[in-house]
This record gives sequence, C-alpha cells and structure tokens, in this order.
Amino acid sequence: MKVKNIFKRYELKYILTAEKAEIFCREAEKHMQKDEFGEAEILNIYYDTPDRRLIRNSIDKPEYKEKLRLRCYGVPDKDSPAFIELKKKYDGVVYKRRLSLPYSEAYNRLTGGDLPDTQIGKEIGYFLSYYEKLSPAMVISYHRKAYFDGEFRATFDSNIIYREYDLDLREGIYGSPVTDTVVMELKSARAIPFWMLKLLSEHKIYKSPFSKYGTAYKLTKGANYNEKHI
Repeated sequence: MKVKNIFKRYELKYILTAEKAEIFCREAEKHMQKDEFGEAEILNIYYDTPDRRLIRNSIDKPEYKEKLRLRCYGVPDKDSPAFIELKKKYDGVVYKRRLSLPYSEAYNRLTGGDLPDTQIGKEIGYFLSYYEKLSPAMVISYHRKAYFDGEFRATFDSNIIYREYDLDLREGIYGSPVTDTVVMELKSARAIPFWMLKLLSEHKIYKSPFSKYGTAYKLTKGANYNEKHI
C-alpha cells in the first residue's frame, strides 16, 4: 500500500473518557475502515533546541507553529520503517511533510547526516539548519486506533506516556503518563461528516486544544508552570 507523504488538512482535537471513546470507536467502525496501520503502538521522538524554543513557542498558541519528530509504528529495530515528519500549522490548517527511511538511517540523518535530495528532504534540511542544535528532546508513545473514509480520518490515542531520557525508540515503550483520558483527532481537508457531528452533539463533546508534547513539557516544569513565564 502506498503511503501518503504530503498532507494539508484541518485537525480537530477532543478529550474523551475511556467510556466515551468506546462509543465513538463503535460508531466509527460502522461508517469507516481501519487505516493502513489499524490499531498500533506509536512511538515518537520530538526534536527541539537546548532551550526548548519550539515547544515554548507552540504553547504560546501563535498563529504559526512548527515541529519535527521521528515516528515509528511499534518498537523498531534498525531496519524498521520510520518517518521523519515536519508539521506546520498556520491559520488553523495543518501542513505535514514526511520522509520514509529505515529507522537507524532516519535517526542518524537527523543527527548530522545528509537528507535525501528531494523537495521534502530539502524542506526538512532547511528546518534543521534554521533551528540550530536541534536534538532529541522527548519520547512520546501511545496506543492508537485509526479509521478513515476517503479524506476523513479519526484517531483515538490512549495510554499516552513520555520520557526525557533513553531518547531512542529502540529502547521500548515506558515512561510517565501524560493523561488518563483519550485524545480523539478528526482530520479532514473538507467538512466533518454529519454522523460524526451528530455524535459529538449527542454526547456534548467539544473541541479541546491538546498537545501531547506541550502537555508533557508542562508536566516536567511542575504544577505551577506558567505558559508566559518559564
């Protein structure tokens, strides 16, 4: 199956209890198919500057923000498929570019190696040169159920955990909890289907901005974290 590497879409987030997530998943299964990864453990390394410039900027909710991560589906070995993903958000629209490489090659290229000579490789290379001294900052992993119907996707992320040490995905899945709720994301370049809008209305579920990396970063700063004064 061909994997898509360029995305332009809206991404809406909702916070659900485990019980509500089960209801939404059952309804999704009536209208949608499981995507190419179906149900999987997702592991990410988020890259940032030594002073955490990227996540601090993101937490301030600017009109434009961007991030870089390395993603795998399941705990990788050196030859497992991995994705270098560059995400940018402007005026509510998310733009994502990604490269697919074997894990060890992707990991090494992000720590000083040359990126492929493609348009996406050049975009990621420029990002790396613009933000000096980018390096692995945090591992975030979670269990995901993912469904699609044409361009509409719905994902449900649970058991979200993070760590600021052992910053290599081959080390496995462990760390501290980010939240005990389920994060649902609705992703589409067009309108949300009526059946989903009806379900949201029936259960009084409303949009709730949520960043896994941002929330985990705040946890590292303690209960008295102030977004504007770090």
